[in-house]
Amino acid sequence: MSGAPEFTIEINQNAYLPMGGHEVHAVAHIKASGLPTGMASARRGAEVIMVDTSGSMDFPSSKLKAAKQATKAAIDTLRDGTLFAVVSGTGMASMVYPFDEVLVPADDRSRKEAKREVDKLRARGGTAMGQWLLMARRLLEPHRDAIRHAILLTDGKNESEREQDLAEAIAYCEGVFVCDCRGIGLDWRVDEVRKISNALLGDIGLVSEPADLVADFTKMMENAMGKAVADVALRVRTINNARVKYVKQTYPVIDDLTARRSEVGPNAGDYPTGSWGGESKHYHICLEVEPDEVNPGGKRRPCQVSVVLPDGSGGLELAKAGIFAQWTDDEELSTRINQEVAKVTGREKLANAVQEGLEARTRGDETTATARLVQALELADEAGDEHTAKLLRRVVEVEADGTSRLRNDEEGMMIIDVESHKTARVGPPTRD
Repeated sequence: MSGAPEFTIEINQNAYLPMGGHEVHAVAHIKASGLPTGMASARRGAEVIMVDTSGSMDFPSSKLKAAKQATKAAIDTLRDGTLFAVVSGTGMASMVYPFDEVLVPADDRSRKEAKREVDKLRARGGTAMGQWLLMARRLLEPHRDAIRHAILLTDGKNESEREQDLAEAIAYCEGVFVCDCRGIGLDWRVDEVRKISNALLGDIGLVSEPADLVADFTKMMENAMGKAVADVALRVRTINNARVKYVKQTYPVIDDLTARRSEVGPNAGDYPTGSWGGESKHYHICLEVEPDEVNPGGKRRPCQVSVVLPDGSGGLELAKAGIFAQWTDDEELSTRINQEVAKVTGREKLANAVQEGLEARTRGDETTATARLVQALELADEAGDEHTAKLLRRVVEVEADGTSRLRNDEEGMMIIDVESHKTARVGPPTRD
């Protein structure tokens, strides 16, 4: 496929199951490479920047000022010819540039005009992120041949529409565009914004200091400009009475894709992976398999994994690999855990412990919150994940005698909430 990166799949899995065992765990490392400099420009991008301009953005006024500067920096980062628009988000969505509900190509004139309109933004009104997303969908949906991406910035809670309205808007946008989300300040809800970023296969981040927003927006847009192929699917096809128990993305973010399976044929389903440039993504696939009664110690392939670009006729297969099952009565072999499988399952346990701790804290159950966050800290230390361990020590204190307590650090709690679903590299980089 001209202008697209080359895909490879490497499977890491537990090599043996105990006799009678039913569960196969594998980690698929998918890498897109071989993209020459400038090749991403072979496919046009389409961008929508959604800026929160609700009344709270004026408290303090540095938030709106930073949002304007960051939006202008993102506009300057647009590649020539990229289709774009800027949307103001309050209790409704309004066009900032252009004035009509259309996208326009980026060039010197349109960038200058757009930045002039961004400078006019004023803070007022409420927050209804579902309306912002629906506006982005109307703008991006017609451009099906483009790599469609959006940025959403907010500083507050979604209080100007029902929770159901936001959920319906998110569902309506799934598969249309990728959306990276940023929260500025400490008054927004991580769980609310994460629903958007997870469903729309984007990233979520906390920008606690307004001065850091320009660099963050610039990096997001540079990343978007590096995408070369969109709507890539992970296809999992099972055979020999196997079935998929779950599929989770584990790098660069942890995201359960199981419920987002799209059936594409007998025993085959596609899971969305979003847009790709030159990068790697990892997926944890868990299968339930039936032991081979005829050849109990035999090896068979209950699953094939492939990278597919939907093309209206079954999909263009870009790479494929097999997942195998082999049973043994040798306990030493059956209990040997593949290092990559151990790493992702440990990271999932860590993320779950963080979320359970934060949820308990929200309920006012400080005992459970402390226990779960201490458990997360222990898991991070065991894994050598210094980044996450440092963040956890900011929110939980463990004394020399083993007693522990939560620290009163709201910013720290939000940061660990955001970061707990991101996968940090531990040790030397592998296969990237």
